[in-house]
Amino acid sequence: MSAIEQTAALQFPALQPPRRYLFGPGPSMVHPRVYEALSKPIVGHLDPYFIQVMGDVQQLLKTAYGTTDGATLVISGTGSAGMEASVANFVEPGSKLAVFANGYFSDRLTDMAKRQGANVVRLEKAWGETFTEDEAAEFIQREKPAVVAYVHAETSTGALQRGGAICAAAHDAGALVIADCVTSLGGVPVEFDKTGIDVAYSCTQKGLSCPPGLSPMAMSQRAMEFLRARTTPSRSWYLDLKLIHDYSTVSHRYHHTAPISMFYALREALIVITEEGIENRWERHRRSHRSFVKGIEAMGLRMHVPEEHRIATLNTVCVPEGVDEAKVRKHLLDEPGIEIAGGFGPLAGKVFRIGVMGPLATEENVQFFLKEFKKALTAGGYSV
Repeated sequence: MSAIEQTAALQFPALQPPRRYLFGPGPSMVHPRVYEALSKPIVGHLDPYFIQVMGDVQQLLKTAYGTTDGATLVISGTGSAGMEASVANFVEPGSKLAVFANGYFSDRLTDMAKRQGANVVRLEKAWGETFTEDEAAEFIQREKPAVVAYVHAETSTGALQRGGAICAAAHDAGALVIADCVTSLGGVPVEFDKTGIDVAYSCTQKGLSCPPGLSPMAMSQRAMEFLRARTTPSRSWYLDLKLIHDYSTVSHRYHHTAPISMFYALREALIVITEEGIENRWERHRRSHRSFVKGIEAMGLRMHVPEEHRIATLNTVCVPEGVDEAKVRKHLLDEPGIEIAGGFGPLAGKVFRIGVMGPLATEENVQFFLKEFKKALTAGGYSV
């Protein structure tokens, strides 16, 4: 080995990531079979084999989203790319977008839409609150927007916003509906067709138990008709859904070099979900959530979101008075290697954000976490 090689070996040793238990809001733990799929040899992005992989993923996504009528495709980019693709393709410059704003990611939707030149109107609520059916109907009837957007599972707050009334009112007003399903897909029922969603986007690294890097999407027939009828091109070439849909579903003409290995990973993750059964998976996450909340309340702690509006996969636990949440999180990371997240924005220092999803959503893992969380809280000065 040369001197340069020896220096490089010392300066850049072989990768040895620490063992972590990912109990944060994402990324979540990756299923072993998904890691195995990532190791498979790549082919070209126009190879017939990869075209078949894309087709398999699109078909498997229909079950995860709960759609038989809609079109599914995958954006080469994280969940934020799916959000931006939804906005760039369905919110035209000068059109009105109505946003149900109750957390960080509705604010991100707002920012993206303003950059597209949209006229954005917002119905505001405190972080962690949700909107009633009457509030949704009155807001949409008053504003008469072209597009309505809401966050189904708000990662920043732990609140689940049911979308049936929003979609019904939007369709009565002739509007399309965009739903952020980043934290719900794969762990919480999305029920795309039943709810009446027109455009949904998600990510791979949460409920699907896959590494980050792709954004699975679903679009209704109404949304596809809008795309076909649109005469002005999307301002984003890379996220132009007409071009991506043509590449992935219709002509398979080159659009971009897709991340082959990530498609392998997503395909395997969706097969794992199909084998478990999507409804069985939802129930497993519900059971784990109930067990988690029971343990949290037994410690004298309380949840930030009312029971009927909680996300089964993402829990926001109120930080007890006098406790430094950053020190608790550091204790968990340093000792057993558990990662959780704190709050931000209006919830900074006020909540722990704790994900129980994918492989960690079992009774054994919940009890393991609660035991270690109790130790960390005690070390932080809280009397359990």
